[in-house]
Amino acid sequence: MNWDRVKGNWKQVRGKVKEQWGELTDDSLDVIDGRRDILLGKVQEAYGISKDQAEREIKAWESAYREDDIDANKSGRSKRVG
Repeated sequence: MNWDRVKGNWKQVRGKVKEQWGELTDDSLDVIDGRRDILLGKVQEAYGISKDQAEREIKAWESAYREDDIDANKSGRSKRVG
């Protein structure tokens, strides 16, 4: 996942981050602002998990939330299935 693109489209992506990690506050999401390293620390802090566990969770989320999802959300179009 290209985190420069995530940062540039943070307003669209933050909803997906909130879906995945519902314990993150809006203030935390504002601080994260599309930066992976800050997301890692905030997930760790919010859930009381190790850095390694937070890293595994973020990697799993990255695999599930592909970059073309960012473009689909930005343009308001649906992802094509099939």
